[in-house]
Amino acid sequence: MKKSLTIAILLIIFIAFGGSMYYLYQKNAEDPVVYKTEQPSKQTIIKKTMATGSILPLEEVLIKPNISGVIEEIYVEGGDFVKSGDLLCKIKVVPNLNALNDARNSIDEAKIALDDQKRNLQRQTLLFDKGVVSKVDLERAQVSYDQAKQSYAAANKRYDIVKTGTTSGYGNAANTLIRATVSGMVLEVPVEVGNQVIESNNFNEGTTIAAIADVEKMIFEGKVDESEVGKIKEDLPLEITVGAIEDLVFDAVLDYIAPKGKEENGAIQFEIKGTLKRQDSVFIRAGLSANASIILARADSVLSIKEALVQFDDKTKKPFVEIETGDQQFERRDVELGIGDGIHVEIKSGIVANEKIKVWNEVKPDEFAQN
Repeated sequence: MKKSLTIAILLIIFIAFGGSMYYLYQKNAEDPVVYKTEQPSKQTIIKKTMATGSILPLEEVLIKPNISGVIEEIYVEGGDFVKSGDLLCKIKVVPNLNALNDARNSIDEAKIALDDQKRNLQRQTLLFDKGVVSKVDLERAQVSYDQAKQSYAAANKRYDIVKTGTTSGYGNAANTLIRATVSGMVLEVPVEVGNQVIESNNFNEGTTIAAIADVEKMIFEGKVDESEVGKIKEDLPLEITVGAIEDLVFDAVLDYIAPKGKEENGAIQFEIKGTLKRQDSVFIRAGLSANASIILARADSVLSIKEALVQFDDKTKKPFVEIETGDQQFERRDVELGIGDGIHVEIKSGIVANEKIKVWNEVKPDEFAQN
């Protein structure tokens, strides 16, 4: 019994020893870990943030009528260039019955007063001829008659204006003729012949007849997230790309950041505006969607490496890289970093251009040889 137990124990020991030897043999048979290396290079690094928006005119003027009525004729269309004072359209007045009735009553009252003053003047003239009244009384009667005559003429003109929107002697100043108040391009004419329009007054902003703007002065208007607004400031350069215009980048300058954000889809957005530099060769249409790269910092032709090569000390959090000192032998080297763009980072000190930096991904020897 004891002999059998001893044999079993020896057998277990032998099997364990054999297994250990086989494991060690397999480990020694595995290919060694090989690390790639990369060298620093000269890069232009641009640190930026993005904003989405659109291209709009710096100043857009909405032309509105100062009299209500119906569009009778339109003389311009979108894309036309106009000068201040050019005729845009003509309105046919649809008179208000109450206003028309009041104007008619004013004419009747003025006619009654005129007839009364006419009779008085005739009476004073006869008395003056007979020597009963003085010349002063006659002249006073003449003045009253002239005033009544003027009031009657004014009442008739008011009636014509209420009824037709104009009157004799006011051709260019007629309310029915809508003219441009500024020079520029007509962006749109949102009305058509036959449309009814409402005058602009204290209670109603009125119907827009046309929108006019100087298309040589365009701006980018967009929004940035609250997480990015703290990084930007006025006068930073912008690079504008327009989806409808391929392979072109337009330069601009950030000149406005909203002091107050607005909540949109659960996030706080801040409005920004940037003035585009004048483009003589390319026509940018108002309202085009655009993206703006806000240049936060820029470093031209500086020594840089990929950000993935940089390691950070667990305790001090200072950056370092590992430099190759021999075949698959590396040493730690502390570095000073500059700006980064998410792919490359500027190296201010710590390494030079011809040194090889360890890449933190292990590869097989055959893969290393292929590379």
